[in-house]
Amino acid sequence: MTAVIMNGKEVAMNIRKVLAEEIAATGVSPLLAIVQVGDNPASQIYVRNKHKAAAEIGMKCRICYVPETDDEENLRNLLLDLNDNDDVNGIIVQLPLPQNFDELKILSWIKYIKDVDGFSPTNAGLLQMNSPEAVVAATPQGVLALLKHYLSDLRGKHAVIIGRSNIVGRPLADLLLNQDCTVTVTHSKTVNLPDICRQADILIAACGCPKMVKADWVKKGACVVDVGINRVDGHLVGDVDFDEVKEVASYISPVPGGVGPMTVAMLLKNTWNAYKKQHPLV
Repeated sequence: MTAVIMNGKEVAMNIRKVLAEEIAATGVSPLLAIVQVGDNPASQIYVRNKHKAAAEIGMKCRICYVPETDDEENLRNLLLDLNDNDDVNGIIVQLPLPQNFDELKILSWIKYIKDVDGFSPTNAGLLQMNSPEAVVAATPQGVLALLKHYLSDLRGKHAVIIGRSNIVGRPLADLLLNQDCTVTVTHSKTVNLPDICRQADILIAACGCPKMVKADWVKKGACVVDVGINRVDGHLVGDVDFDEVKEVASYISPVPGGVGPMTVAMLLKNTWNAYKKQHPLV
């Protein structure tokens, strides 16, 4: 058995096509503001990709650069100005932040209706309460959309998540619980991790460890989603040993071309939804 490849690039392009058509039909141009703190090279690439993707669907994007040597008060004032600016529909702070900035505090300064990354404490709480008002973080939302595209019905499935970050693991657990999955969240202190992974109908790796998940960690016929992005010897690889695991799984997402494109598509979708909430007659 060789797994079906979960083509995130193709699914994401379909989502972006629908967004572009809706935006063109209304004749408006939503505005996404991206706040970049410091000069992290990876962040610069991600910001450029988001800017390009926004332009391709008719969405405006403003990049606000804050030097790493700046203080939190200036960043707070910038975010409050963006909150109060009616022309700005979505705001994200590109993560990770430099060590001298308090991530949780800074994310809490973004007005929740404009928090299109879904990382603010308000949106995290709304998601945990299964509120339809929650703005869901783009990567977990992208994982869920990919799963639903290929598996359709997730009810009753046992989902095992490797990783408990606020960006992926925790919100993804809430999302899957809301889909009636049984969810197990594992992490670096989990005992007998391979044994737990072998129980999964859906195994999601989001731990940042290159090729950690091997074929003998995976139940035959399981669906494996790889959220990891690691650079090894100049190549991008995931947290899953793709070549091994594809011979055991029924579905598997590749790196690159799996979850990454879905994340960008969901960020754009969140921004468009934020615009519609701010302009309910659209």
